[in-house]
Amino acid sequence: MKWEGNRESDNVEDRRDDAGGGGFRGGGGLLGGRSIGIGTIVVALLGGWVLGINPLTILSLLSGGAPPAQVQQQQGPAHRPPADDRMAKFVSTVLADTEDVWKDVFAKGGGTYQEPRLVLFRGATQTACGQGQAAMGPFYCPADQKVYIDLGFYETLKSRLGAPGDFAQAYVIAHEVGHHVQNLLGISGKMDQMRSRVSKTEYNALSVRLELQADCFAGVWANHAQSARQILEQGDVEEAMNAAAKIGDDALQRSSGGAVVPESFTHGTSAQRQRWFDTGLKTGSVKACDTFSARNL
Repeated sequence: MKWEGNRESDNVEDRRDDAGGGGFRGGGGLLGGRSIGIGTIVVALLGGWVLGINPLTILSLLSGGAPPAQVQQQQGPAHRPPADDRMAKFVSTVLADTEDVWKDVFAKGGGTYQEPRLVLFRGATQTACGQGQAAMGPFYCPADQKVYIDLGFYETLKSRLGAPGDFAQAYVIAHEVGHHVQNLLGISGKMDQMRSRVSKTEYNALSVRLELQADCFAGVWANHAQSARQILEQGDVEEAMNAAAKIGDDALQRSSGGAVVPESFTHGTSAQRQRWFDTGLKTGSVKACDTFSARNL
């Protein structure tokens, strides 16, 4: 991926040196005082960035509780990453590229894009959605419109999930930004409204469509970035498609040694994730990403 020398975003907040990892203050614990099975916790945490929503919400729903309450953040002054931090520079550059693309897309549609912030942290950090932990993987919190990532996840992506490459890493960021776009468009809010109106199986099916749309939005970003700045190198698309395949629900369930249970899917299969990323990549169209109206995913 050709990224070096491109603009870096001013919206990156570095909390990696915060004492105690920016622990949660003034709210409930991770499990909200309820006892749930360790298997459920593992599924929720492993799938955190894959689902793209705060994994605390997943845990709360699985345990029968309400979503975590929003809390007042008491974080110290935000500061930017060191200039010589190559990985932070990469993340800042990719975030800037998503800003440029979505500003243009929203403007052409008669809207205004509100840029999200991206928070780098280690171990744990507080968010407006509850305490974020590295074990959750990257996630987006709609309550504060921030993407959270512990950069150690990229080693997990490479070594444990088998998805190496800088464009695979960029796909992770673009995916989370895709959930921010959904938030701005009111799609995430509609999902929240449906939570209490449908069964768990029906909500899982809606979650799949939400997830696949974020994958498609990541593809839309790649399409526009390529057209404007020619960022892609040989093998980049294959890296993203491989990453999409590795985190499909069926692939994750197989890798955990369990049975594949379609009714429990919340992210989409490997083939579906690849298909929708490819749809966004080839069309560059937000309208083409209407997974909620699609008969076949």
